[in-house]
Amino acid sequence: MTGVMTGVEIDRANARRFDKRAREGRSLFVRITPEKRQQVEALIRTAVQLIRQGAPAVNEGVIHRLDKADTKEGLVGVKRLAEAGVPYEVLLYERFLGRPFATHRDAVSEKVGDIIENSVREKLDSRHIPYHKAGVAERFEDMDQAPDFLVPDQFQPAVLLEAKLAEDDGTARDKVTRVQHLAELRDQRLRSGAPSFEVVACVDGRGFGIRREDVKKLLIATKGKLFTLQTVEHIIDSTSLKDFRK
Repeated sequence: MTGVMTGVEIDRANARRFDKRAREGRSLFVRITPEKRQQVEALIRTAVQLIRQGAPAVNEGVIHRLDKADTKEGLVGVKRLAEAGVPYEVLLYERFLGRPFATHRDAVSEKVGDIIENSVREKLDSRHIPYHKAGVAERFEDMDQAPDFLVPDQFQPAVLLEAKLAEDDGTARDKVTRVQHLAELRDQRLRSGAPSFEVVACVDGRGFGIRREDVKKLLIATKGKLFTLQTVEHIIDSTSLKDFRK
């Protein structure tokens, strides 16, 4: 949220370090670089703004994360609870809500992640392009992890395609590492004169929006063959996949 609202880039590790120092009552500004000071100030500005504005209006059947006793009404609610305390039944209610929401999020995370893969699969099927969809824990020669799609097959692939929807920077970073590994393998094969392949990626989600540097790495590793949900319709005509249309 800090990156979106202020334009100041900050990774999760730094944010957690700042949070830990604050919880321990230690100063956030002692022996701090100008860059880190800017990040702390951006985090504070974002938190204050979110708390001040309270929970925004949402569609029926949806509950916003800030729709809680201490943040629903903005600063008015914060002041009231600070002065009067939090009723025990309110505290229990919010504890009750916390885990079921997380349980639901965990339960649907795989389905949400399939959005990108299903979109890619639909494009391949519509143009009758042969492919092999890698299974869970499937392994191939000199690949630490199998790519999501191998075109036209897993025996002598000409295109390796990674697809991922990431809502956190950790998941996005893992996918970037996998794509970079495939790019290194591609270049090694080219240098040795062995049959190589093209690396293509289709990614989306907040995780990639948080870390622009990751998107840059993907662009370099795929040599520009990087697509999102908005541009996936071009994934065939803009890559070597077009050579396998039937």
